[in-house]
Amino acid sequence: MPIEFRKEYFADERDDDLNEIGKPTQRQDMAGHVTGRSPFYDDHQFDGLTHIRCVRAPHHHARIRRVDTTAAERMPGVRRVITAKDVPHNMNTLLSLLDFGLDDEELIASQRVAYKGAPVAAVVADTERQAREACAAVRVDYEVLPHVLDVEEAIKPGAPSVNDAYPGNLFIYHGKYDHQKLRYGDVDAALRSADHVVEGRYQMSPIEQAPIETCGAIAAPETNDRFVCYTSTQALFFSLGTAAKLLDVSSARLHFVGGTVGGGFGGKVDSLHEPLAILGTMLTGRPCKYMFDRAEEMQVGAPRGAERWYLTDGVMNDGRIVARKFVGYFDAGATTRLSSYAIIKAVGHLPGPYTIPNVYADVYCVYTNRTPATAMRGFGITGVDFAIECHMDEVADRVGMDPIELRILNAYRDGDMKAHRRLAKNTALIECCQVAAEKAGWGLSDAARRASSLRDGGGARGELPPVTALDETGRVTGYSSGSYARGDRPADPAPAPGPRVQRAPEPGRTPAPPRAAQPSTQPERRPAAPEPVAHAAPPPPSSSPSPSPAPAPAESGPPRRGPTRFSSVSGLRRR
Repeated sequence: MPIEFRKEYFADERDDDLNEIGKPTQRQDMAGHVTGRSPFYDDHQFDGLTHIRCVRAPHHHARIRRVDTTAAERMPGVRRVITAKDVPHNMNTLLSLLDFGLDDEELIASQRVAYKGAPVAAVVADTERQAREACAAVRVDYEVLPHVLDVEEAIKPGAPSVNDAYPGNLFIYHGKYDHQKLRYGDVDAALRSADHVVEGRYQMSPIEQAPIETCGAIAAPETNDRFVCYTSTQALFFSLGTAAKLLDVSSARLHFVGGTVGGGFGGKVDSLHEPLAILGTMLTGRPCKYMFDRAEEMQVGAPRGAERWYLTDGVMNDGRIVARKFVGYFDAGATTRLSSYAIIKAVGHLPGPYTIPNVYADVYCVYTNRTPATAMRGFGITGVDFAIECHMDEVADRVGMDPIELRILNAYRDGDMKAHRRLAKNTALIECCQVAAEKAGWGLSDAARRASSLRDGGGARGELPPVTALDETGRVTGYSSGSYARGDRPADPAPAPGPRVQRAPEPGRTPAPPRAAQPSTQPERRPAAPEPVAHAAPPPPSSSPSPSPAPAPAESGPPRRGPTRFSSVSGLRRR
């Protein structure tokens, strides 16, 4: 929350007139860390503690024909073998707690696995070694299926369907679009008038957070038919809500205890260790510990998702950027987790800290047969910032301009209009560039040294563009906001034969052929755009990707009831 909001709404809660830079301020948890007194979840010991290990799929994509647990159940020390049928409500997605998205991830796979390492059974045993040996004795008969690991391959016609809730391998936003979009001004017209058009493709790989303390939880029975859960989660109430939903119990029966997190970096926001540890306790009556070993943390611990960005800039000879187009693909892996939210953050950040009068973005949340992705530091911003700043260097090189001066020239000034139709304020990129150049001994021109974020902003730079070219590209039908609350999904692991999502007809456009494997940022299959209409019923733009549509979920069952709540992610109210 910006500091001025805190001062306005929470002035009585704490003093925000901070002056701490350069002072040796001690962290609140420092003494506990250096004396070894900080409590971690694994420090809680219980008599009769049992251990949970998972049987994990060796295939990227496979149908589960049969799970044979008889040999494992007879092994020494085994208290219970848990399979999908033992999970009371075996479907979830974290953002369903905010009424955003469809349930698309099983705690334990029932009919199909969609990534290597997906859990198909769990063993509760007296020792970790006994649990591991019993897991090795579980026999699973798989039918191996085709898989897809590349985001653009995943949205081609005929690609394997990864996610039952979204068989077209694309998340559906607000029940309306197969991507998150931003339109500001007329990018295509600005590109045609620019002196230079600079294109670039930028790829970020998945990154494992690799905390020293691997993800885990310990559950134990309490009195009054309650269960306590000590956990390493970074999001205690998310974890509480997820466990209550998967186990189909009131959250009042669950006592969650957090504490010191031994490294998280975003990777412990959507942990699924708590519901499995609690389920083990429910089924055995014994305390249960479920903790990743290092190999599991690296293989199935949710990483920062891969991102692919195509950028196209229209630039004048003097370095002014007059148009910027983004086409982005987030690799969510096999399920949604938090990736759909990361894209909302990314699009909310565009076009970076620069005043650009024409901005266009189509950003897709794509499902592949990879490990489900989640948050990591700067979630939703870091990857696209990498692409933007690499591209700024490419632009500087193309126009023969100093890269720092290019940034100063195009940086936000206070009073400038952002592409999201909000005025910029408290801007400071210019001053940051000046200080960085000074400390690096990097020479700047007199004009760049005199520039200020407090001058030359607003005015014409603070006005909305006279024309914004809108479109209905990526529009889908068959989804409704009600289906988000119900979390419906096809029962069969294969794509449901029900109604297909149909894109809304686009005026003056004929169906486009399939996209090429390596499209440019201006796919050549798009026809030229008609003349744009200012803030009115718009024609489509000249270029944007058009991935394959996704089938609609079934619309059956009563809507979920709950307290009225506003979601900043979806903008919906839940009752």
